[in-house]
Amino acid sequence: MVRRVVHRTLNVPYSPSAQAARPLVTEADVRAVPVGSQLSVPKGALVTPLARQVALERKVSLNQETLPPAPSVAGEPCSERRPDSGRTVALGSDHGGYQLKAVLAGYLEELGYPVIDCGTDSTASVDYPDFALAVARLVARAQAWRGIVVDGAGIGSCMAANKVPGVRAAMCYDQATAVNSREHNDANVLTLGAGLIGANLARQIVRTWLETPAGGERHARRVGKIMDIERRFLRDVSRG
Repeated sequence: MVRRVVHRTLNVPYSPSAQAARPLVTEADVRAVPVGSQLSVPKGALVTPLARQVALERKVSLNQETLPPAPSVAGEPCSERRPDSGRTVALGSDHGGYQLKAVLAGYLEELGYPVIDCGTDSTASVDYPDFALAVARLVARAQAWRGIVVDGAGIGSCMAANKVPGVRAAMCYDQATAVNSREHNDANVLTLGAGLIGANLARQIVRTWLETPAGGERHARRVGKIMDIERRFLRDVSRG
């Protein structure tokens, strides 16, 4: 049952033969090795999104040579996929955030952050959950270090991104909320409302958010409890 849930989350077809052929690497496997070490992954193994996120947080390197490529998703708008460089930012928007996304893409490159552009590529009407999902997937799979999504208000994309296991999305509207979301909540996806803030403020928020480290001690403990809620829910789902 757990495998069925993981396959559904990763959009990988499930079958009894697939279960026998593909080992499953979980969060527990990542936590079993020391921080900053390497974890050898069997060829063809299925790595859960939460395992990838914990690996990123604990600086555990998954043996990329043995990992299968991330499954392609029909309709997923990302124009490029590449391994996480440690600073790669996945960037996406709907039509309402398209112009601000273009501004931020150039700004991120000026700051030295490689960008994966997940679309959209025009002001033609599209649905924001599709692009929030595309960005969140890359972060959950550790193919991007952080993610940024822009829509009209930033709220809907935040809701959509937070449905992806391993993602902690925060909608920020000034530098104070950017600092808080990183220091207190270790947010790994930022959402912005193009209809609420201008380009200059957006640049300030993005830079502050990217440069603010996560807090330790009580903040880390509380973030751990947030993730425990997710784990408990997934366990409940897997048990039917």
